[in-house]
Amino acid sequence: MTLGVMGGGQLGRMFAHAAQQMGFFTAVLDPDNGSPAGRISHHHVHTSYTDPMGLQALVNVSHAITTEFENVPADSLAWLAQHRLVAPQASAVAIAQDRAAEKAHFVQCGVPCAPHAVIETPEQLAAVAGASSAPLGGSAVHAVTSVGANLLPGILKTARMGYDGKGQVRVRNAAELAAAWDQLQRVPCVLEKMLPLASECSVIVARGVDGTMVNLPVQRNLHRDGILAVTEVFEGNVPAELAGRAVNAAKSIAEGLGYVGVLCVEFFVLDPTHPDAQALGGLVVNEMAPRPHNSGHYSMDACDVSQFHLQVRTLAQLPLVQPRLHSPAIMLNLLGDIWPNEGRDGGVPAWDKVLALPGTHLHLYGKLQAKKGRKMGHLNITGASVEQVRSVALQAAAILGIAPF
Repeated sequence: MTLGVMGGGQLGRMFAHAAQQMGFFTAVLDPDNGSPAGRISHHHVHTSYTDPMGLQALVNVSHAITTEFENVPADSLAWLAQHRLVAPQASAVAIAQDRAAEKAHFVQCGVPCAPHAVIETPEQLAAVAGASSAPLGGSAVHAVTSVGANLLPGILKTARMGYDGKGQVRVRNAAELAAAWDQLQRVPCVLEKMLPLASECSVIVARGVDGTMVNLPVQRNLHRDGILAVTEVFEGNVPAELAGRAVNAAKSIAEGLGYVGVLCVEFFVLDPTHPDAQALGGLVVNEMAPRPHNSGHYSMDACDVSQFHLQVRTLAQLPLVQPRLHSPAIMLNLLGDIWPNEGRDGGVPAWDKVLALPGTHLHLYGKLQAKKGRKMGHLNITGASVEQVRSVALQAAAILGIAPF
């Protein structure tokens, strides 16, 4: 049996490794002839994501097909689904591709999200700017959640094609909002009220064709410059009551989509002393990713079932079992920044010193060029106690030139 994947990046590579470990052949469709997943798969269809011949070639060799990134064209997934099982389905991916549709789905599922408004026209921009200093009245602002109409200061985000902090501008007042929309070329956007954050967390769920649903433990995350830097997973990393609500919210979102596959839902934990936090219950959903996620990479070494094995199981319609965390874990994201001179002189980080530390597990993605901000790999640290894991992780970060946390 051959499992296909749209996209040849590192998530596709780790999916392919998990599938091959379980005895499956793998096929990758990716336009990059040297893609990390394509180079290690049994079949590499080297075409664009919309090429009819390429899509047919993937169908010809695959029994079921998934995706490793959310910006694969939903229309291509819908065409593939006419011939093979596709998980996640095109409709779910299409919602994840559009922040406005995504927010609407969260609201429909009864999951709190940040106060926000959709901005697609100058009139909507003017309405939001005019309401920024007054309580919500009548229909002045469309699609604003119930906390209030004052959305400034806020973050203006493009409705589509934004990831890792791209397509986002922080704005403090109406003038900055107008300038930011111009900067983003007046594409459809969502303005979100900036909320007082205490921390960030995420939940990864897997849902099968039969509706069975399991989840990984709640992950506590630290982002820097919009890119995930550190994930910490251990009992008590997030207060139990909040963790339970996050898991229930993620499952509600997956259930509402009729989702099949692995889904990551990211949350903001709010400063409990702030009035907005109290009105929103202290926890709001940020966004979802219809695929495995950086924050779940620790599961490769700290759980008895990883997020990629869950992805294989959902696609192959194998039983889903509740993953068990058998060790406290910290994941460090390894960006191209830590390569000396970004690798141009052939230098590499001091892996020998890192791997001399107990409980370190190095995962590199097979990318041939290191660049600032580019995800090159990750380092998982596991151990017998939270204190031991944190100590080793901080030592590793110091060796690699990663800021402490």
